[in-house]
Parts: sequence; C-alpha cells; structure tokens
Amino acid sequence: MPGNWREEPFTAATAPRDEAAKETTPRFEVRPPIRSMKELIVPDAVRARIDLALRQLDHHKVLYQEWNLQKIDPHRKGTALNLYGHSGTGKSLAAEAIAHHRGRPLIDVDYAEIESKYVGDTPKNIIACFEAARREGAVLVFNEADSILGSRLSNVTQSADHSVNVSRAVMLSQLDRFSGLVIFTTNFPRNYDAAFVRRILAHVRFDLPDAATRRRLWQTLTPPELPGSALLDFDALAERSTGLAGGDMVNVIMAAAATAVGRPEADRVVRTPDLLTEIDAVRQARSEVGKQPRPMREVSADHLDALPVPVTSDAGEAG
Repeated sequence: MPGNWREEPFTAATAPRDEAAKETTPRFEVRPPIRSMKELIVPDAVRARIDLALRQLDHHKVLYQEWNLQKIDPHRKGTALNLYGHSGTGKSLAAEAIAHHRGRPLIDVDYAEIESKYVGDTPKNIIACFEAARREGAVLVFNEADSILGSRLSNVTQSADHSVNVSRAVMLSQLDRFSGLVIFTTNFPRNYDAAFVRRILAHVRFDLPDAATRRRLWQTLTPPELPGSALLDFDALAERSTGLAGGDMVNVIMAAAATAVGRPEADRVVRTPDLLTEIDAVRQARSEVGKQPRPMREVSADHLDALPVPVTSDAGEAG
C-alpha cells in the first residue's frame, strides 16, 4: 500500500454511485392553473398589493420601454414575486391564480425535489427546473422558498457548507438570467439572503383574515350541497374564528361534516355548534402542537434592504 495513501471518511457524498443508486435529474411537471383570482379571498390590503404586482406584470412593456424605467433597472430580465405570511392564508392559491391571470402553465417546485445528498446534484436540479420553465413558457413557483433562498455561509468548514453556497450562487445566477415569472412562497421570510431580497420585484404579505374576510371565507368554503349549510350563522363563525386562516377553516368544515355524517341518517345535518366546537379544537391544537409562528410586522418596500441577515452557524444551519 503506498505510503502517501490515507483513507477518506465514507459518506453519502463520497460513496460510489452504482446504476441502481444513482440519482437522476427530477422531472418537473407542468400543469395548467385551475384556481383563478376570483377564488382568492384575502383582506383588502392584501388584494391591493397583489393587484399592484399584477399591474407591474401586465404593463411591463409600457413601464420599461415607453416610460423608460429600464434606464434605472437595466439588468432585470424577468420578474420575481415573493408571497409571505402565515400558513393557510392563501399564498399557494394566489401563485396559481397569478399564473391563471397571466395565461401561463405553472411548475411547482418543492425543496425536496431539488435537494440532493450527492455533492453537485442540487445546483444541476436548480438549473433543470429553470430550463423546464423556459421550455414550457411556465410560471415557476418555489414553495418553502426560505429553504432555497437562505443566507450563504461565511464560515465554510466542510464540503456540505461549500455545497450550500454553490447552490445559492447558482440560484442567483439562474434568477438573473430567467426572463419569465418566478413566484416564491414562504412562512419564514426572515431566512432570505439579502441578495435574493433585492432581486424580488414585489413582496406581498399575507395576513390572517379580518372579520369581514372570515365571513366571506366561511360562506365560500361551505358547499351548498352540505346538509344544513343554508342555516349556518356565518356572523357567529366569523366572530369565533379570530386568528384562524382559510386552511384552518377547511379543517373545521371537514371535521364538522364528519361529526354530522356519523349521526343517524335523519339527523345528518351540519349545525353552527358543530363548527364552533371544531373551531375551539383547532385553536387548542394550534396552541399545544408545533412551534408558534412569531408575529411579523409590516415592512415597507423602502426598508426591505434593512431586513436583518440571519445568523449562520458553523454547522451550516441558516436562519
């Protein structure tokens, strides 16, 4: 055995990749958007921000060419939007509705689809999803975007840290070169690297629904075919459901319907007390299960560059 030979630690990154174990570039599926802007029920302030973002998309030629805004923003080829806020407030639905409004198909990308245990594969997967969007003329939607747009690591101590930085650099490069529309959605916007924040044209915060919006949501989410729906007290439901998001309301309706269907057939009716009981159950579960999200203050566009950069650890954990 040669004297200068030393054994390398055996890891997933250094393991030989036989044909059975070798990962292939994932196929990013293109789908037509089903949900439209008419189905998006959000507070008026959120709708106003979405409408402003849509105007920037719809009138891009006028703004950049006729009004010569390209003079102050000459390097922007495409458009990136960031939809952030509490879980269940309609971010994913809004992304689909925006694609529908633009008349484009969409590609949904989750972090699990592009992250790889093999060194070098994650950047390749990032490039592949952008190439698929170019080829199909699709809107590219990154879900859980904080996992993809997290801060780069300044103290690189191992190959995994270097791989994270390479992936972030490739993401920045692809975003700069992409001429289409990219939409990011996240529950944790504070984890974004400042370089990505500057490249995003519009940030829309999705707040929890106010009383008027909650009432509209209860009315819209309750199917007319649901026995007893015509007799529900939507004012009482809106009042009791303070702090709940649209996704929570869906769970409440499903549970209340399950309660009703378990009764004798003549009494299979969903009543307001059924829903009120489930509202309390959802609220209790939210207080006892999982980490509670920190309240987010509103940040104006003028102060986006002042967002604090998350502290990174030597272990490569961002945020």
